[in-house]
Parts: sequence; C-alpha cells; structure tokens
Amino acid sequence: MYKHILVPTDGSELSTQAACAAVDLAKSSGARITAFFAKPGYPQEYYNDGAPSGPNRPEEFAKLTEKKARRALDSVVELCKKAGVKGNKISVTSDTPAEAILDAASKAGCDLIFMASRGRHGLSALFLGSETYKVLTYAKIPVLVHH
Repeated sequence: MYKHILVPTDGSELSTQAACAAVDLAKSSGARITAFFAKPGYPQEYYNDGAPSGPNRPEEFAKLTEKKARRALDSVVELCKKAGVKGNKISVTSDTPAEAILDAASKAGCDLIFMASRGRHGLSALFLGSETYKVLTYAKIPVLVHH
C-alpha cells in the first residue's frame, strides 16, 4: 500500500475533512503524512507606481500568510498525533499551487497525493480549470480526491 502521503491543505473545512480521511488511510496502511500549504505571493496589483497601495505591506502580508499556513499545517499534524501517525509539514510560497503540490510530492518522495475536491464547477471549470484538476492531469503518482 502507500508509505508516504502528501496532504495539501488550505485550512478550509473541506481540506480538514480530506486530512481526516487521509490520516485514517495512513493509519490503516502504516503510512506517514506530509501536510503541505502553498502560501500565495504578494499580489502585484497592490502596487501603485512602485509603492504598496493595498491593505498590507509585503512584510505584513507575509506574516499573515505564514500564520494561516502554520494554523492549517498544525491542524493536520495534530490529527496525525491523535491517530498515532507520523506527520510533518511543508509550506512554500507559490502563485501556482498545483505546481507547488506536485513539486513537494516529488521532493518529499511521496507515493500518493490525497487532496480535497473543491473549486470551480461546470463550464468555468472546463475553461479555467482548478488546482485539483491540474494536479490530476500532471501527477506522476496516484492522486486520491476526497469528496
């Protein structure tokens, strides 16, 4: 079965539900989990004539995203501890979450990506895509999508 599962999270309820299911799978198969969070980069549209014009300066934005990442990742690691599953965490800054997920899975030596199904539906998904769809399309390892 699987030995190392990457669990991308954004801290949402859907991601938490997927993480719970991933921990159950890891426990039953003796796998370990790496929780993953892709922090967004500072939005360029906040800049006006070279000066920040948005609600946060880049440093404040970085602190806020780091706090959100830590909260989301710690939640998954806590689920692992409660279940007796080995768990660690990784976060990176990336404006392309699907690529960051695939890169993290490869670098960590994961043999499964276990992620929530969320994002656009219907025609907008057909034209715009979703991070889950992109991961499914380009992954070289199995991807389990939790509904």
